[in-house]
Amino acid sequence: MNFTGIIAEYDPFHNGHAAQLAAVRAAGAQCIAVCMSSGAVQRGGVPILPESVRVRAALAAGADIVIALPAPYACATAEQFAAAGVHLLAALGCDTLAFGAETPDADALMQAAKLLQGAEIDALLRQKLATGMTYAAARAAAADALCPGMGNLLRTPNNILGIEYCKAILAQNAALTPLALPRLGAAHGGGAGEHAGTPMASASFLRKLPRPDWEPFVPARAAELYGKAAADGLLLDNAKFETAVLTLLRMRDPAEFARVRGVSEGLENRLAAAVREADGLDDLYTRLKTKRYPHARLRRLVLDAALDFPSELPMPPYIQVLGARKTALPRLKGAALPAGTALADLVRAGGDCAKIGRLHSRAVDFSALCREKIQPMGLAFTAKAVVI
Repeated sequence: MNFTGIIAEYDPFHNGHAAQLAAVRAAGAQCIAVCMSSGAVQRGGVPILPESVRVRAALAAGADIVIALPAPYACATAEQFAAAGVHLLAALGCDTLAFGAETPDADALMQAAKLLQGAEIDALLRQKLATGMTYAAARAAAADALCPGMGNLLRTPNNILGIEYCKAILAQNAALTPLALPRLGAAHGGGAGEHAGTPMASASFLRKLPRPDWEPFVPARAAELYGKAAADGLLLDNAKFETAVLTLLRMRDPAEFARVRGVSEGLENRLAAAVREADGLDDLYTRLKTKRYPHARLRRLVLDAALDFPSELPMPPYIQVLGARKTALPRLKGAALPAGTALADLVRAGGDCAKIGRLHSRAVDFSALCREKIQPMGLAFTAKAVVI
């Protein structure tokens, strides 16, 4: 366990994240790499805090190197999000993948991953879906039918993501050993609590609080960084985000919605009709909602449509370093992908590097437009990596 990787968003970075970094270090990690969402987040939006703030908070709490999970993968399904993160950390040379889980049993989560990749579950899953169940519920029910009790692992968010990490490790034959750690503090979306005397709250809970009034749930250095970000107008302005998304959607040719990632079963027609009538994002999501599609999937669908992300993507073709300790930078020499601190250099390779770099930059530019103080274009190429 020399070089351990973590896949995260840190939006915002909080005490639970700091405790996880400390636990990974205590478990024997000599170097910790974080693959962090950049330009977009998995819930189908843009980060509340810009990359540089989240990177500095992570480094201050013990991370050694932070690389970007480019926006097209950051706002993808759990399966695509996990696969891209595993691909990047394996290419960086990590030997272990650490993650929090409600059931911190890596062997059990790996068994669930193997079950989901087996041929037996497909027919059962189709049967469950035909009854009108959501995909998540149908998958859990199918797993229970094949292996009683296994479905319980597929009903909590961090277990589900951990199983996706295990699936990606298996599918890619990645040289990563999963390390499942107990999730500390409140459950995802839950209220505040404590662990070992330290106040804990989930990131989703913190995002609902007046910003950046997140003390005492975040480390002192993070609180300082968040206060400065607020003073500089760098926090997300939800009203600007809403207007920007609706503007982009109304400017699109409705016929183009058919090629948006995740569109099926006539959902493109439902999206086109909703865009014409919706008076806000909540109204848009409500008009799109069906029993079949969970809210998170619809939010990702809407952002994909707004940013015109294609339905098919290659695996991330480069490793962009957002921040690092100087002592960790030599790790890049052994990377299996083009790696560096400047996206401008990475995209010069052309091909997939140029394609993903352009898509990522589009999302970063969009995110910059949604700040309380609008930021300039081109930050994906001009922002300097944080090196300490």
